[in-house]
Amino acid sequence: MSTTVFLLTVFALVAAGAASLAIRIVKQYERGVVLRFGKLVGVRTPGFNVIIPIVDRIYLIDTRTVTLTVEPQEVITRDNVTIKVDAVVYFAVIDPSKALLQVVDFMKATSQIALTTLRSVLGQSELDELLAHRENVNQKLQQIIDGHTEPWGVKVSVVEVKDVLLPETMQRSMAAQAEAEREKRAKIIRADGEFLAAERLAGAARIIRKDPPALQLRYLQTLVEIAGEGNSTIIPIPMEGLDGLRGMLAPRGSREREEEGGYVGAGR
Repeated sequence: MSTTVFLLTVFALVAAGAASLAIRIVKQYERGVVLRFGKLVGVRTPGFNVIIPIVDRIYLIDTRTVTLTVEPQEVITRDNVTIKVDAVVYFAVIDPSKALLQVVDFMKATSQIALTTLRSVLGQSELDELLAHRENVNQKLQQIIDGHTEPWGVKVSVVEVKDVLLPETMQRSMAAQAEAEREKRAKIIRADGEFLAAERLAGAARIIRKDPPALQLRYLQTLVEIAGEGNSTIIPIPMEGLDGLRGMLAPRGSREREEEGGYVGAGR
């Protein structure tokens, strides 16, 4: 009886050990790559999976998006400016079997290819392009890195250049350039304002020249504004007196032209 119990106990322990070796749980964000005698036999989906102990071996591959930070690197741009840049790369495994069989360590391989591509692409770009058109640089980096990682079953979705650190001399030069640009815009705006004001004054002069009562009204309005200050004594002069004084001071030829012009105007 004791022998039977012992055998049953041994059998149960062996069965439990075999079951523990045969049962594999694959999480939702994982895929299980199964090798049988070292040969690929399939990729297991999330959930409860059974393999043949000793014969089969399962490798769990994480398929979630990985955020890879590229440490700051010194790069010499095409216009010979030394800058320090860092970047972030987002990628995920889309083919678990290739990620296991085509490359030893897809994480390390992706990191190194991102690093070398960052130096190569930024070295072929000018500083102005990197600062003003960073989206184009990011897209170019993403396409090149994704082209290298595609045979490994890795999809690079986004590459972003985070910070661009410039030398202090370059920062001072750019600040001076920006200040000069702002001064230029301010002068242009000021000149445009003076031009518009001159146009309006010229238009007002033409109106007053064609309609003398308008000048008299403007003269009276100016007197009212000056009198409102209360610190001046104003002696109004009739407009007819100003016209006579202007006629006396004007040259003879000018008076004749004005009289002729006035006669023609009256004829009209």
